[in-house]
Amino acid sequence: MARNSERCAWCGSDPLYVAYHDKEWGVPLHDDNALFEFLVLEGFQAGLSWITILRKRDNFRRAFDNFDPLKVVRYSEKRFEKLMQDSGIIRNRMKIEASVANARAFLKVQEEFGSFDAYNWGFVDGRPLVNQWQEMGEIPAQTELAVKFSKDLKARDFKFVGPTIVYAHMQATGMVNDHVTGCFRHAQLRKLK
Repeated sequence: MARNSERCAWCGSDPLYVAYHDKEWGVPLHDDNALFEFLVLEGFQAGLSWITILRKRDNFRRAFDNFDPLKVVRYSEKRFEKLMQDSGIIRNRMKIEASVANARAFLKVQEEFGSFDAYNWGFVDGRPLVNQWQEMGEIPAQTELAVKFSKDLKARDFKFVGPTIVYAHMQATGMVNDHVTGCFRHAQLRKLK
């Protein structure tokens, strides 16, 4: 991507992807339920494209009670079967089971740290890391910090939280500003905390 481009090339021209890039990706997120949503969706995205998840996002919100971890943690076998029949979401039993396990782990983190937000943002000392990538090819799939964060999540019994998924979570929730420097969002987000 050329330095003077107006937006990151990864979003292409799909209106849904462009809106996600322009309004959501990289914005510092501090709402616990929204952070839980991203953890779950990033897990479902493993092996798929993010646009696939975005297109099903409203269905996921409906199916997973708007990502309320207090509700998700109580899902029964009957609820699992209902989710496995829901063609509006990704019907992968391991990922659905991981969502319930992650709700349980998420609630424990909230109890220990007061909020998932405090835990999550503790990995970057409460402030977004601002990278200076000039081209998409420079952006790593994972970093040492993502590896550390991933290990900690796994130690707390989270599932589908490998370093690549965790780095995608960090990018999406604004812990890391990985917009290329020529993208108009890079400078806008640099001002946010």
